Amino acid sequence: MSAITLERETSSFATPATDEVVETTATALRARGFEVRIAEDHAQARDLVLGLIPNGSEVNQASSRTVDELGIGEAIIERDEYVALKPRIWSMDRATQGKQMRQLGTTPDVMVGSVHAITADGQIVTASASGSQVAAYSGGATTVIYVVGSQKLVPDLDSAFQRIEEYVFPLEDARAQAAYGMHSVINQLLIVRGDRPGRTSVVLVKGSIGF
Repeated sequence: MSAITLERETSSFATPATDEVVETTATALRARGFEVRIAEDHAQARDLVLGLIPNGSEVNQASSRTVDELGIGEAIIERDEYVALKPRIWSMDRATQGKQMRQLGTTPDVMVGSVHAITADGQIVTASASGSQVAAYSGGATTVIYVVGSQKLVPDLDSAFQRIEEYVFPLEDARAQAAYGMHSVINQLLIVRGDRPGRTSVVLVKGSIGF
């Protein structure tokens, strides 16, 4: 049997990966200490993410098109099983409660979000303008849950950086201008190469979602 081809066309970073690449990447992620679940569709992805959140947890969510498209933020707010931190943070005064806002945002029980690329050998890459999710992802949150469309699976770190620069950033820049009237910028890049077992879960979604 021929080896699985992991290379992808770098000109089409919106194209979903094959099922073989999804399975191979899942194996690589598990070898680095990540818990991995594979969702066949968006509905299953939503259910898997919500099912990973322990009852009673204080939950924050990163700004994420993927999370928004799945309706996970609304579900966290609506469900009595969790304490949603985002509405609390939004209600606070940054001028007088900035420290408390940062503490709530970066050290939740559970942080839910997405990333911008995952390499074939299981390295997870996130770009950020503000760094608001970086601290929680890298160590601040007790538990991290990533939900990631298969179009974000790339061969290596060079492809991950190319995907961010050439595909993700123009879309995020346009979104920021429409939402906030200002350009975005890539100020921080986080590469997570592994984690202690049980801390970080990755839900890989077959097909495309987010950008």
